[in-house]
Amino acid sequence: MKILSPAQIYEADQATIKNFPISSTDLMEKAGSKCYEWIFHQFPEPNRPIHVCCGMGNNGGDGLVISRLLLEKGFQVQTYLICFSEKRSDDFKVNLIRLTEMKASIQEVRHVGDFPVINKHDLIIDAIFGIGLKRSPKGFTKDYIQHMNASGATIISIDIPSGLFAESQVQDKQAVVRSSYVLSFQVPKLAFMLSDHQLYMNYWKVLDIELDPAYLEKVETLYHFVDHKFITDFIKVRKRFSHKGTYGHSLLMGGSFGKVGAMILASKAALKAGSGLVSTYIPKCGYTAMQATNPEVMVEVDDEKYLQFFNVKTKPDAIGIGPGMGTHLKTKKGFVDFVMHCKVPMVIDADGLNIISEYDDLLKIIPKDSILTPHPKEFQRLVGSWTNDYEKLAKQIDLSSTLQCVVVLKGAYTSIAYNGKLYFNSSGNPGLATAGSGDVLTGIITGLLAQHYTSIEAAILGVYIHGRTADIGIASTESMESLTAMDCITYLGRVFNEFN
Repeated sequence: MKILSPAQIYEADQATIKNFPISSTDLMEKAGSKCYEWIFHQFPEPNRPIHVCCGMGNNGGDGLVISRLLLEKGFQVQTYLICFSEKRSDDFKVNLIRLTEMKASIQEVRHVGDFPVINKHDLIIDAIFGIGLKRSPKGFTKDYIQHMNASGATIISIDIPSGLFAESQVQDKQAVVRSSYVLSFQVPKLAFMLSDHQLYMNYWKVLDIELDPAYLEKVETLYHFVDHKFITDFIKVRKRFSHKGTYGHSLLMGGSFGKVGAMILASKAALKAGSGLVSTYIPKCGYTAMQATNPEVMVEVDDEKYLQFFNVKTKPDAIGIGPGMGTHLKTKKGFVDFVMHCKVPMVIDADGLNIISEYDDLLKIIPKDSILTPHPKEFQRLVGSWTNDYEKLAKQIDLSSTLQCVVVLKGAYTSIAYNGKLYFNSSGNPGLATAGSGDVLTGIITGLLAQHYTSIEAAILGVYIHGRTADIGIASTESMESLTAMDCITYLGRVFNEFN
């Protein structure tokens, strides 16, 4: 699914109005109706007071449609016009007349004295500002937003929380609605993907308002939201006359005394992700544990407690390196020498990234089309600090372009940068915040890379599959608190079955 800018969404609206054809008023009616249907399904209690707060533009017009439809169903609705301007959009005016003709209770809000009493058990519909907002609300409008936030009531924002910008940094954090739910139209917004904005929305949902599919298909964008449909476009189907060699040879390198478990998890995940063969290169101290827990995995060993020689004999199709490896001085030297001479695309994680961050020149010799999988702290060691999430995304794109590599920045809505574009993952939950989860991801991506997926395909697919294991886990027998990295490996088979 594409993530579009406000300008592109406006173009999509205009293409829909022109090509279907449909009037702008009817398109607003459709958008408001979709919101009403969701609200009615989620909050069917007719006696619950509902406060519909409308701005003066088209977002406010959506709110007026919702207010009218709720009234028609017998809900207790009070509509407030937040009069921050005397200018009103044409479709707003049409819907205000329709609501007035119903003899609805409508109150203009022009100063603090007009603010209504809102109880914590009430429902607020926030339709004050939409995605076109470019300046933070001020004056009584900011005060009204704070009044809503302080009420403790459930807040449903239409399209985007009022005061939040769709694709730039918030200027005034005190002038943004803190929404319980956001009902957004047609496509996600870039702002939804960023941890800086987690205070402003607890849950968001995209409602299909049937904008022109031809326009949505052809429009170019730098940002994509990876969902199940996106994945099915490039996932491979196994052929009957194939063998283990068909599906590649993965090599996982890492481990140190006390951290061999990271390699056990990574290699098992590579196997369960479909790699035909899996080898590991670990210190001698991990040999027995690896052979006992992963009998399918072949093992080569280095020094007793940590890697230093990196004299691997295996000729793999893909290499995953770093989990549990440590940063011993001799490990660093051996790792640097190995990477300098390696011609095979690599998945570099954990201590591999930590070592790289100490060698500026090493960034220039990482094999092209390799995949880096940092969490935020590891990423910061690579690129330095940032002041906000938009700057962080820019640094991610720049690093990917400089190295000609894929950069996977782990977290909620994990972002994947390649060739100037960003892909945000839709799967997963906080259950993945557990020891070994990143090692499993390294193994999955390495296993896919060995199967001759391109680097960007392996990264996108691997991240999505990894997240789905957690979703299935908590929907089955686990909770977010109890989910373990080994559970994620257990549920890999069920994830692949979703594509069959």
